[in-house]
Amino acid sequence: MKKSELLEIIALDEDSKHQFKVNVINETSLSQEMIAFSNTLGGILIIGVSDDGTTSGLTRQDLGRLSNLISNAASQQVKPPINPITENFILDGDMVMVVNIEKGISKPYMDKNGVIWVKSGADKRKATAREEIQRMYQSAGLLHGDETLVPRMSSSDINMRVFSDFYEKQFNESLDDQGLSLKQIFENLNLSKSGVLNIAGALLFGKNTVYSLPAFVVKCVVYPNNDIDVDSYIDNQDISGVLKDVFDDTLAFVLRNLKRVQNNQGVNSVGQLEVPKIVFEELITNALIHRDYFISAAIRIFIFTNRIEIISPGHLPNNLTIANIKSGNSNIRNPILASFSTNLLPYKGLGSGILRAIKAYDKIDFEDDRDGNIFKVIITRD
Repeated sequence: MKKSELLEIIALDEDSKHQFKVNVINETSLSQEMIAFSNTLGGILIIGVSDDGTTSGLTRQDLGRLSNLISNAASQQVKPPINPITENFILDGDMVMVVNIEKGISKPYMDKNGVIWVKSGADKRKATAREEIQRMYQSAGLLHGDETLVPRMSSSDINMRVFSDFYEKQFNESLDDQGLSLKQIFENLNLSKSGVLNIAGALLFGKNTVYSLPAFVVKCVVYPNNDIDVDSYIDNQDISGVLKDVFDDTLAFVLRNLKRVQNNQGVNSVGQLEVPKIVFEELITNALIHRDYFISAAIRIFIFTNRIEIISPGHLPNNLTIANIKSGNSNIRNPILASFSTNLLPYKGLGSGILRAIKAYDKIDFEDDRDGNIFKVIITRD
């Protein structure tokens, strides 16, 4: 960091990524600050500066003591340990220490008592909401939404027709030939635990999932203009069922509400879809497999006169960005669903779906709304 950058940070006051301390003597308090930064966006702790931006001045002895304090706190008071980087500066004749804490890659970080701290504005707070803590474990790859058990669904709720067809195509033998109970087969396939279906098992092969998982549906609406109209619509449908049927019905809804254009064809031709079918095959598949199943909300598809929006619960996971996914990067949020979907949906699991959609139709934009915790795909209509 350059001195000019440090002076600019101090002039702009504290925020979620910058915290000022006149001095630090308490190792526990220091560890909580570092944990909060690690669990959120990372940040900089500036020691030797008061809340009003004036430098209080540290001694050389202070700098040595603080270095030991920071090292001990980061290794002994933070679980898992972190590695902050320190820099010393002289500002207006006063010594100041800058502690840089990176955004953690092994969330959630916690103190020695097991408390998880996060940033809240310029301050810190304990993380107490179950959903918030779940998302931290999810971002670390320690917990997946599709593994969550559905207490109301057991082996008796399996759609045997759908599962038998899948099993015979996948393994070239019937269920009867396997010699195992249905309960054991589902557990072996990571679709249940102790006789209770998980979300993946329910969505892939369950019966009447709309009653046990009412939020995990696709809500489709066609509006007459370019905005959401609370009073009128042209077409709408709430789509539920096993994942393959949800994909088929959602795709059918979108396609029947698209225009067909002549595109230099003869007058007797059927006409070409205004947006190629492959675009929606890829984007609907992406929404079903990669949405956040820790969030009890539906996937929404809104068709307006000038655009089509596909809105998925959950922003992009981990360190993925819009630029990443447009370059072919991927991060599997729901590994069980993803592994089965290669045989049920037009899904390859290589991060190439977005690339194929853009190649077929380049008027596609993306919005990663981390505050609203949604991911939106916007397809412009001519």
